[in-house]
Amino acid sequence: MAVASTRVAHSNLSFLLERLHREGRASRAELTRATGLNRSTISALVGELVARGLVEEGDPLATNLVGRPSPVVGPSRSIVALAVVPETDAVEVGIVSFTGELVRRIRFETDTPPTAKEAVKIVAALVEGMRDTFETLYRCVGIGIAVPGLVRKSDGFVRWVPHLGWREVPFAEQVAEVTGLPVLAANDANLGALAEHLFGAGRGIENMLYMNGGASGIGGGIIAGDRLLEGVAGYAGEFGHNLVATPSRYGEGGDDELEVVVSRRRLLDVLGLRGASRQEFEQRLRTSDDPAVRAEVLRQLAVLSVGVRNMVNILNPERVVLGGFLSTIFDLEREHFLELLRAHTLEPNYEEVEVVRAELGSDLLLIGAAELQFQALIERAQFETLVEA
Repeated sequence: MAVASTRVAHSNLSFLLERLHREGRASRAELTRATGLNRSTISALVGELVARGLVEEGDPLATNLVGRPSPVVGPSRSIVALAVVPETDAVEVGIVSFTGELVRRIRFETDTPPTAKEAVKIVAALVEGMRDTFETLYRCVGIGIAVPGLVRKSDGFVRWVPHLGWREVPFAEQVAEVTGLPVLAANDANLGALAEHLFGAGRGIENMLYMNGGASGIGGGIIAGDRLLEGVAGYAGEFGHNLVATPSRYGEGGDDELEVVVSRRRLLDVLGLRGASRQEFEQRLRTSDDPAVRAEVLRQLAVLSVGVRNMVNILNPERVVLGGFLSTIFDLEREHFLELLRAHTLEPNYEEVEVVRAELGSDLLLIGAAELQFQALIERAQFETLVEA
């Protein structure tokens, strides 16, 4: 009986820690109501998490209720994870708080897509430059990497990153060697889906489809039953490689991969830009009065609607979240896109789904990468020894 009781206590620690990480600060009384656990159990669990430095308590909130106000509990702001995002034109490293906020970001731009070896060196230099900050002011639990390609979930081994030319690279292991920190890696779009689900446009949504468009193509993630659907090895969500039939009235009729036809590079070309920041890219698209630009946006949206239609019909999500440049072109012609989607989606499925823009913006992948370490931290809470009463 004692062993079973200890296991339940450990499980409740992870349950409570995850609730605070996802939902934010709450009073002990609110936690009692939300979790269904009794007051003494909540008190013991909070005390344990405070002792471990995983949560912190603050002054009670003023209320009109009778009785002594309950202290407010929240995830520790001193805990952080480093996040790494390699792209075709840059390598980004950020510091992300356990509260889900980006504390600091450094972007190192490259003239050409970095090789895996080059990316490791860049990460090592950027992490070293941040070391005084995350070692002096915070407690760093490790590094999470959002890779724009196929990553084996079990060990962070990179199988294939087409736009960077990486194949069969032990990238997580190499970063761990040069930084001396624990490292976890996963597909960037899956991590973007997780971040939006926890802290953005998918918050509170149990069945969600996330699609992101970036410099490295189109990827996505599936939230099913409140959990990320990863597949047997972590490769699920490669929407960009799905074949789509390009509507002939928009040119280029025939079958092609989604990310070949719906492409940020094609939009930059029609804008006459070699490259652009996210902000500049959005501004140029919104302010352009060039008919060729609008024609390209409409063409890409027509093809995107086919890709989204297929996934909505298969998965029946309650929300589709579009990120990256997909959210930009969606915003430009929102009603047009929704009409295309409605016309070709099964009516009951369309009636249940809402299409929205991602909320986390340029912070998305850094927050998602850090979540790898935070989820590991939450899982470890149920295996560590309880403080003796």
